Amino acid sequence: MDVSGGSGQPRSGNDEPARPQSGPTAPAADGTQPDPAAAATPGTPGPDPRDPQNPAPDGPAAQPPAPQPPTPEPPAAQPPEAPAPKTPVHEPEHPEPGRGPHVPAHHAAGGEPHGTGRGRGPGRPPQRKPEPGGGLLMGRPFGVPVYVAPSWFLVAALITWVFGGQLDRVLPELGAARYLVSLFFAVAFYASVLVHELAHTVAALRFKLPVRRIQLQFFGGVSEIEKEAETPGREFVLAFVGPLLSLVLSGVFYLALLPVEPGTVPGVLLAGLMISNLIVAAFNLLPGLPLDGGRMLRAVVWKITGKPMHGTVAAAWVGRALAVSVLIGLPLLTQSGALGSDAVDNVGMDTVMDALLAAILAAIIWTGAGNSLRMARLREHLPELRARALTRRAVPVPADTPLSEALRRANASGARALVVVDSEGGPVSLVREAAIVGVPEHRRPWVPVSTLAQDLTDGMRVSAELSGEELLDALRANPASEYLVVEETGAIYGVLSAADVERAFVKAMARPS
Repeated sequence: MDVSGGSGQPRSGNDEPARPQSGPTAPAADGTQPDPAAAATPGTPGPDPRDPQNPAPDGPAAQPPAPQPPTPEPPAAQPPEAPAPKTPVHEPEHPEPGRGPHVPAHHAAGGEPHGTGRGRGPGRPPQRKPEPGGGLLMGRPFGVPVYVAPSWFLVAALITWVFGGQLDRVLPELGAARYLVSLFFAVAFYASVLVHELAHTVAALRFKLPVRRIQLQFFGGVSEIEKEAETPGREFVLAFVGPLLSLVLSGVFYLALLPVEPGTVPGVLLAGLMISNLIVAAFNLLPGLPLDGGRMLRAVVWKITGKPMHGTVAAAWVGRALAVSVLIGLPLLTQSGALGSDAVDNVGMDTVMDALLAAILAAIIWTGAGNSLRMARLREHLPELRARALTRRAVPVPADTPLSEALRRANASGARALVVVDSEGGPVSLVREAAIVGVPEHRRPWVPVSTLAQDLTDGMRVSAELSGEELLDALRANPASEYLVVEETGAIYGVLSAADVERAFVKAMARPS
């Protein structure tokens, strides 16, 4: 529900009605923030956009005689992170610790856009969105960067050592060369994992979903898809194509194995790749988050109930049950010989290693399921963040207006932000709250507002219609302390503070689902 005041007047950035103030007071010597209430002086309070008995005037922004003085806020707060939405449709072939749907968390370095004209405050220009990173860049198939994480080299060494020991029993004549063959197997196996991930990526791009990166790591691979599928059918397809490609690869290696003589290096490699891809497909089809099978289950429940949150809750709890089953069942199956090994009656090093592996896998699955629940809750509350509702009323002032006069106008009109305009009334910069706080009250009549303002850039203009994930993406792309909010017509609607967005985000997340 839109809670903006009047027909174009944004509500104030907090839950209290705006009160007239003489302007922000300078911070105390001990660095504490001044109390806005203590600085208030008698006068007629400005219109509260939420009070039907005291309506705000029509128009996109308060007009002279004035805005209400900006209330001091902490400087340059960064907007909270959103799911990028950063959400992987696919989870690792062997899930990694702490994985859940990805949420992009890269902020450009702090600072404000650089002011160049009429004494604007210093800062730095908006920066290009940084590369996601995540290891060694191997290429960009379909325009998506593929990274190999440092942990991959550890698992490659582990696979080389384990597979080399098996080759020593099957092909003892290889000698030390068996480790070269084992290393080739490790690389080929992760190449098939990459094919699995590319299947997710191609499907996501086909559905117009941006893919941030593909990363190969210790427990497999991850395709980080930045938005959720719009329908349960697409969600199901996105999750299923990965295991499907692994099954196809297993079949291809089986067909390639048929004409090869058993007991040879090619035969052993092809057999190993066939079995490993079959295991990858079967593991990922288990019906619990964060695995692909869990996303398929989520899609089914979503389709039945019509609510994606219900699907997430069901698949996450199945994932947690699966984690407990792995923790208890895997060591028991291994010790009983049900997985092809010889049954053992005593506890040895192999039993300890099996229990350790089961504990690691169980922790990964449990954590991933919990992360999926938290991210689903975050997405559920994101629509509550609306630029129109969070925007502060602003008053336009010429560049040479003394700060004391600008704050008087703000006080008279109940505004909480100042926008510097040119001779034609066009916005050119925003007066920074942090700068106002630093000006002693006795100097304000001689300080023009232009010396406390930061130049507007395209990235600092946001639409009043933005909300949720789109709003957070816009703020993260151009970090600043304040943004000019405009209507579709280009008219000034008000000023949005990143600190207000952060507080609203935390408040929304604190509410139960």
